[in-house]
Amino acid sequence: MALRLLLLLLFPLLSSVAGLRRSDFPPSFLFGAGTSSYQIEGAYLEDDKGLSDWDVFTHIQGKIEDGSNGDVAADHYHRYKIKGPGSSSKNRISLKVTLAGGHRNNSLLGLDSYRFSLSWSRILPKGRFGGVNPAGVKFYNSLINGLLGKGIQPFVTINHYDIPQELQERYGSWLSPEIQEDFTYFAELCFKMFGDRVKHWATLNEANFLTKLKYFMGKFPPATVPSNSYIAAHNMILAHAKAVNIYRKYYKAKQGGSVGISVYMRWYEPLRNITEDHLAVPGSLVLGDYPHQMRQILGPNLLKFTEGEKQLLKNQIDFIGINHYETLYIKDCIYSLCDLDTYAGDALVTESAERNGIPIGKPTPVANTYVVPSSMEKLVMYFNQRYKSIPLYITENGYAQIGNSSTTAEELINDTERSSYIRDYLTYLSYAIRKGADVRGLFVWSLMDNFEWLSGYTTKYGLYHVDFKSLKRTPKLSAKWYSKFIKGYEQIEMASEESPKHMVS
Repeated sequence: MALRLLLLLLFPLLSSVAGLRRSDFPPSFLFGAGTSSYQIEGAYLEDDKGLSDWDVFTHIQGKIEDGSNGDVAADHYHRYKIKGPGSSSKNRISLKVTLAGGHRNNSLLGLDSYRFSLSWSRILPKGRFGGVNPAGVKFYNSLINGLLGKGIQPFVTINHYDIPQELQERYGSWLSPEIQEDFTYFAELCFKMFGDRVKHWATLNEANFLTKLKYFMGKFPPATVPSNSYIAAHNMILAHAKAVNIYRKYYKAKQGGSVGISVYMRWYEPLRNITEDHLAVPGSLVLGDYPHQMRQILGPNLLKFTEGEKQLLKNQIDFIGINHYETLYIKDCIYSLCDLDTYAGDALVTESAERNGIPIGKPTPVANTYVVPSSMEKLVMYFNQRYKSIPLYITENGYAQIGNSSTTAEELINDTERSSYIRDYLTYLSYAIRKGADVRGLFVWSLMDNFEWLSGYTTKYGLYHVDFKSLKRTPKLSAKWYSKFIKGYEQIEMASEESPKHMVS
């Protein structure tokens, strides 16, 4: 009895100081990295690609912080498709650096999976009103086949922000229910063309965040005066559900894949230790209709689902992809006085990054973004407890650097902060998995420095540094660390502190 008690007392202590290795995650767990089409591909008018809304938007003066655009971006389109033993020496070098331009260099990283998106305007330049672009299909077939040839699973986002400009001009894109038909047409085309090899699909990336930036704040294209963002959200929800329904009805049995959605998720801590602030932490729409509390607060701003649509929405998800970067305090504004001149005000809450003048975590170079690793465990456990039957993927998590004319490449490549960030968040993710959370993968954002939307090329999330003049790719310290960890060479010392300690074995 005494020995048993001693072992029970020792086991938690031993497990808390033992090192965390790749082998401590489930064998099928996917370690990956991600990108999106507009942010890296370039070739914006080549091989019969149509214009996207971002192609048009970034050419409007003053919209992007550094005045740049994604016309060339990281030139992934050209650098990936260079191939073959007959290529010139210069081309072979380009091919070698390809999964920071394509798949070949990924053997250095050892990724299990690569998350990327499809350019809607490259495949369907005019939406469903025009033909399929063979060059676009060929490009993605080549990428998918190349990944699989290296043992890397493609994890494909059907739409990551950019849409054909044709659809914006024709009917206002996400503000019209017509977009539901266009999106499902595009999604089914992708299932037909790529689904025999792609087993992980996300319909949309950050629909909840996109509606805010496009239609409430007017910062993303079409950058018009604030519109009803809830109309856009309604159309996105139904477009997602219809695409999933098509996959399950016609493709899942034969192809054996899964379809989910990636959502932008902050973790919130109650600003005050009172019931109202604890209850202010918002839920998510997964169970077939807007939550009752959301309808009570927003009333006529929310469109109603028909009974048929409600049935379509129920359980229309195989996994939830979580994009997590931010942790903030939240304050209830139903029973408290607040300044509600913010998007969050529609939910009768306010957000803040400080409590009594103290930041919620270590600041990062990006505004309102703080390092709070424990939020990863809390967020995952929240989803696991609320939606027990739905698997989770961390589809984005990463650390940004800010680069300007005075920043050297050496400074950007020696990214010790990013290495620490990845280690810390992985550690807390492992805690959630040990507690039973069904998390099946994590994708670092991003594989390489890229066009980071409104920030242009000033904000850099990449594991690989990209010189946007020469387009040379260079692995950063974080890429080397991540590679070692995936391959089992790197060990993380478990810790109970907010900022875990680390060691290399």
